[in-house]
Amino acid sequence: MTYVIVHALAPIFVIMLLGFYAGKAKMVDNRNVALLNIFVMDFALPAALFSATVQTPWLGIVKQTPLILVLAMWIAWVAIYFLCTKVFHKSPQDAAVLTLTVALPNYAALGLPILGSVLGENPATSLSVAVSIACGSVLMTPFCLMILEREKALAAGNAQKSGAAMLPVLMWRSLTKPIVWGPLLGVVLSALGIHMPEMVLTTIKPLGLAATAAALFLTGLILSARQLKINRAVIVASLTKLIIQPLIAWAIVIALGLTGQIAITAILMIALSAGFFGVVFGNRFGVQSPDAEAALLITSVLCIITLPLFISLTAGI
Repeated sequence: MTYVIVHALAPIFVIMLLGFYAGKAKMVDNRNVALLNIFVMDFALPAALFSATVQTPWLGIVKQTPLILVLAMWIAWVAIYFLCTKVFHKSPQDAAVLTLTVALPNYAALGLPILGSVLGENPATSLSVAVSIACGSVLMTPFCLMILEREKALAAGNAQKSGAAMLPVLMWRSLTKPIVWGPLLGVVLSALGIHMPEMVLTTIKPLGLAATAAALFLTGLILSARQLKINRAVIVASLTKLIIQPLIAWAIVIALGLTGQIAITAILMIALSAGFFGVVFGNRFGVQSPDAEAALLITSVLCIITLPLFISLTAGI
């Protein structure tokens, strides 16, 4: 199993390392990545998430409602954001980026390899990963975007507006982001039973295939301009991602009486390492979060140790 995990993580580190090298060697300007960021956030990732959700049968999504209940990690989301802003005195932007990094695991790169090795590669496994991606994209990312948009508005001189007054505007701005409406549109079309023409899916498929690699390369490029700094926020975030969140998922699974593939999927999806969405989102808004970057690297390495533990835990479910 350790081999499987290392095999799944190897492409992540290689592509991130290539981006890191390109930045350090000045092959690419690692302090001016706006164009690559636009490609990743406004085109590649939205295309990949739309394809995943629109091809997910609605009945399959409904049957996996218990999985969605476990994956929506609001407890950890609120706790980490509160700790970052109130205890560690981080800015709301930094806290939002770190929180999304922890709350949204690396489903895209690790989901299928890990689940496939444990449950076998089959349509049900692919469906579970697609639902996980859709759940994170639709439920988690808008809140991070709203916080980033709020702070951007306040910095632009809209401080006189109350949070309640700004909420509709912030929600609308979040919904207009391709990274949000892309997967959401796919879910809506799936619910309506509308099947996208094969030509459309074939046309956007290359964008989707480029999404993960481009995002990982961009993450490495961003990291090449920073220094790894470990502090209390990074330690708490990493422990939450690797240990506390999977244990919460396990407790929810037991409380709901879930068994079989849904239960195993729920725990293992949460037990994955931190995802790169938070780092990429922050960069899109000009927010550099060394804490999120450090948590991303640390959890990606240490999940080689923690994932087998939770795989063993699910053996009796």
